Amino acid sequence: MPYFKSSQEWLDQSVLLIEARPSTTRITTRYSIKVVKSRPKKSEGDAAASDTDAAAAAAKPPRGSIVIKTYDPVSGVTLKYRTTKAAEVSRLVYSSLGRLARAMAALPAGEIEEPMPDAPPAPVSATTSGDAIQTQQGSQQGGTVKRKKKGRK
Repeated sequence: MPYFKSSQEWLDQSVLLIEARPSTTRITTRYSIKVVKSRPKKSEGDAAASDTDAAAAAAKPPRGSIVIKTYDPVSGVTLKYRTTKAAEVSRLVYSSLGRLARAMAALPAGEIEEPMPDAPPAPVSATTSGDAIQTQQGSQQGGTVKRKKKGRK
């Protein structure tokens, strides 16, 4: 099965597949770390050059990759995406899989969940000083609050 070229394409198609078959579709992730192989440069028998190449190869950190697969066994549809970019891996895991989970749970996308009616109310802070109130009002208005500087003694 071919891989998608962009994560957005994979995400859009996965959402459609999950919306069509939420009970049978599965999402799997596979993360692997592989040692970077160095390509030896052909030199004219210079032993010092080969030693530095070996040291440079050993200094390279291993490279990780993630493969995300959306699979529906009933229809036989498989959607795959692979990347080695660390920033994209975290974005895929936190935001994309969350969006797919919402679709799988039949929750509307982009809607904020309402608080539970049985939940206790949020605690109110007991701070009632004038400085705290001014600071809150100043930050709400977009301005900065100026304070007096303390002098040295």
